[in-house]
Amino acid sequence: MSDDVLLQHTDKGVLHLVLNRPDRLNAFTPALHSALRDALTAATVKNGVRAVLLTGAGRGFCAGQDLGARDLSAGTPDLGASLEDFYNPLIRQLRALPMPVVCAVNGVAAGAGANVALACDIVLAARSARFIQSFAKLGLIPDAGGSWSLPTLIGESRAKALCLTGDPLDAETAERWGLVYRVCEDDSLLADATALAERLAAGPTRGIGLTKDLLQRASVNSLDTQLDLERDTQRLAGAGAEYAEGVTAFKEKRPPDFTGL
Repeated sequence: MSDDVLLQHTDKGVLHLVLNRPDRLNAFTPALHSALRDALTAATVKNGVRAVLLTGAGRGFCAGQDLGARDLSAGTPDLGASLEDFYNPLIRQLRALPMPVVCAVNGVAAGAGANVALACDIVLAARSARFIQSFAKLGLIPDAGGSWSLPTLIGESRAKALCLTGDPLDAETAERWGLVYRVCEDDSLLADATALAERLAAGPTRGIGLTKDLLQRASVNSLDTQLDLERDTQRLAGAGAEYAEGVTAFKEKRPPDFTGL
């Protein structure tokens, strides 16, 4: 196993990112934050990236913040600064990335690790996966967007239950509640997630990015505002080369080829 805290390679238009601190359940440190954000910043179609696949090395996805790196003897830590400098920029970056992000949750996803997963566009979970809002056990509040994503995805009542108790949520229940897209068998998770990411990478990347942005705005927009946004966004999509290729392929009764656009 490499000493790099983040493993990465690009294949078939998919940027594979693997959190690589398995001895610490891939818990976040400043170095891991920096490596992940740098990789996402470099993820552009120009660099051959049309989709991102995020997962973790070893037996878990991510245990959240590495508490072993916290030195409480130096005085009261400023956790707000930690969010401002590391987690908030990462969540904003994942949401703003103009291409789909697939997350494959293998094993435990706890604290900020769970909420980073939920900030991705499509989440696949191994059957053994567990989602834990562990903040309650530390006297903290859900961060990394969790206080927004959880009630948005599963409703206030279920979100409160998870966040106030810190009880683990199994993968099957997470799927039933709509927290994740699909549960996969443990031994097929990575293959299933890769196949999905490659399918998305072969699709109309610009159109997918516009759709992602449109759907993310819906929760804070009125219907009238969203209708106007659909109009303006569809105008942009219709003026692009992807639409022309899609229509041409339909007329020629062939699969569209978006990868060269």
